[in-house]
Amino acid sequence: MKKFIFLFFTFLCTSLAFSEESLPSGYRNIKLGMTLDEVKDALKKDFQFGYRGERDVSLMPDQQKILIETDTSRTAPSSFLDKCWFQFYEDKLYIITINVKPTRMDHYSIFSTLSKKYGNPVNINPQKSEWSNDSVIMTLERPLTLKYTDKKVYEKLMEESLVQNTAQEMSAKAFLEGL
Repeated sequence: MKKFIFLFFTFLCTSLAFSEESLPSGYRNIKLGMTLDEVKDALKKDFQFGYRGERDVSLMPDQQKILIETDTSRTAPSSFLDKCWFQFYEDKLYIITINVKPTRMDHYSIFSTLSKKYGNPVNINPQKSEWSNDSVIMTLERPLTLKYTDKKVYEKLMEESLVQNTAQEMSAKAFLEGL
């Protein structure tokens, strides 16, 4: 009997795992890992983002980060999207941030759709719901922001920032000891 229950439970868990889709690596034709030029081309072809060209691209002051910011208020007022940001590191897209117009869509509809497609979030709190796998972190943040993050690049950057903080802390400690 125990063997039957174990087999049934294993079958049930396997069936549930296969019924959920794997997490997307982006939205529409914009995918994590694309180059800057690939993203620009994809944005030009998709009016939903409101991309206006080079004026939407800027270099962030730190490291090798480039940011594209789009705004649909003038160029695509009927879009469900509002402002969107596309962050690059070493010429690869690693964060997609999509703000959805609350006048066109609601948080519950997006949350329930994501939960049906991808299962329950791995992390949930009043500010955000998070789905994750080995390569993508997808979050739905309040009030109405959908974010796709390249997990490996994010973890690398977090690790590097911790090393810098540790070096700074060590330097400060050495300074204080020298007083």
